[in-house]
Amino acid sequence: MTKKEPLDTVEHLFRNEYGKVVAVMTNKYGVANLEKVEDAVQDAFVKAMRVWGYKDVPDNPTAWLFRVANNAMIDGLRRDKKMSYVADSKKFETQSLDKEITSKDVITDSQLKMIFACCHPSLTEEHQLILSLKLIGGFSNKELADALLKKEETVAKSFTRAKKKFKTEVQFLQIPIQMGLQSRLFVVLRVIYLLFSEGYSTTTGSQIVKQDICYEALRLALLLKENEYCKHANLEALIALMCFHAARFDARLDENGDLVTLEFQDRSKYSEELIKIAVHHLENSGTPDKLPSNYHLEAAVSYYHCTAKTFEETDWKSILYLYDLQLKQQYSPIVALNRIVPFSKVNGPKKALSELKTVKKEANFTSNGLFYAIKADLLFQLNANEHQETLLKAIDLNENELVKKHLRKNLN
Repeated sequence: MTKKEPLDTVEHLFRNEYGKVVAVMTNKYGVANLEKVEDAVQDAFVKAMRVWGYKDVPDNPTAWLFRVANNAMIDGLRRDKKMSYVADSKKFETQSLDKEITSKDVITDSQLKMIFACCHPSLTEEHQLILSLKLIGGFSNKELADALLKKEETVAKSFTRAKKKFKTEVQFLQIPIQMGLQSRLFVVLRVIYLLFSEGYSTTTGSQIVKQDICYEALRLALLLKENEYCKHANLEALIALMCFHAARFDARLDENGDLVTLEFQDRSKYSEELIKIAVHHLENSGTPDKLPSNYHLEAAVSYYHCTAKTFEETDWKSILYLYDLQLKQQYSPIVALNRIVPFSKVNGPKKALSELKTVKKEANFTSNGLFYAIKADLLFQLNANEHQETLLKAIDLNENELVKKHLRKNLN
C-alpha cells in the first residue's frame, strides 16, 4: 500500500478491522483481559496515525496493527506479572499473528465467536447489542445512541456495566452449538442489521455510505447461513434486504460525490445482479405459518424501490401498506417517521403534515434532523412560510456533512 491519506486509511481500518483485531486478541488472551485488549488495540491505532503520517502505510496494515497491539498486550501482562514468557516470546507471537491475519478462516471464526459471546443469555438484550456494536463494529457512543434511540450518557454507563458482567459471566469465546446458537441468533441478526444500517446511512462524518462496513455485515450474514443451526427465514430476509440496498450503492452519489436522493437516482446504475440475488433470498424466506419479520417487510419495501422503472411509477400504496403492517406488529417511532414519506405520496402533503404532528406527539423528535427534513419537504410542497426555518433546523441538527450540503441546496 502506498503512502496516501494516512488518516483516511486509519479511519477505514478502524471501522472495518477494529472488531477483527479485538475479537482475535480476546480469543487469544481471554475475556478477563478485555479492557487491556481494548486499550492495546486503541493504542495501536493511535500509533498508526502518528507513524503513517511520515512513513509509508505498510503493505499489510492489519497485520501491523495486530503486531503492535499484541506487543503492547504482552508487555502489559508481563508488567502485571499475570503471564510469563520466554525471552523470544514476542518474536514468536508476532510471527504467529502475521500468519493468523492472512488466514480468513481464523479471523472470521474469531469474529463470530465474539458476536455470539457478546449475545450471552446472562446479559440483557440491550447489553448484548451495546457490547457487540462497540467491540465488533467500533461504534461510538453517539452512533450507538442514534441506533438504539438512547442518550449518549446512558449508552456509556450501559457499556461499562455490560463489560463488567461480560467478564464475570463469559470466560472464553466459545460458540454454542445447536439450541445455544439458535437462542442467540435473533440478537446476532439485529447486530448485523445495525452494522449494515450505520454503513448504509452514516450518521456522522463526510460520507453518506461506507460500503466496506455494509459488505462486512453482509459477509457475516452469509457466513451464518453456512451453519445448519443458523438457517432461518429471518436470516434469508435480512440478506435480501442488504442485497437490495447494496444494489443502489452506485446511484446514491453523483460524479462530484454529492448525495442523490431516490427521486433523482439514475436507475440504470442499480445492480441487476444484486437485485436478482436479493429476490432469490426473499423468495427463500417464506414464513407460511408465521407473521413476516421486520426484515421481511423492509426487504419488500426495498424491492418496490429497486424494481420501479421510475420514481413516479413506484408502488407507494403497497409500500405504505408494508409500513402500516410493520407498525401494527411492533410500534417504532423511527418506522412511524419514515412512513410519512409514502403516506404523503398516497394522501398528499397536507394530510402527511397532520400525520407528522401525531408522530411527534408519540415520540421526542426535537433533536432529530430527519424529522425536520421531512417536515421541511412537506412545507415546501405546500408553499408554507415555515419551510426555510424548518430546513435550517434540519441542517443544524444533522451531523453528516453530505446531508447538510444536500439540504443547503434547498435553501432559497
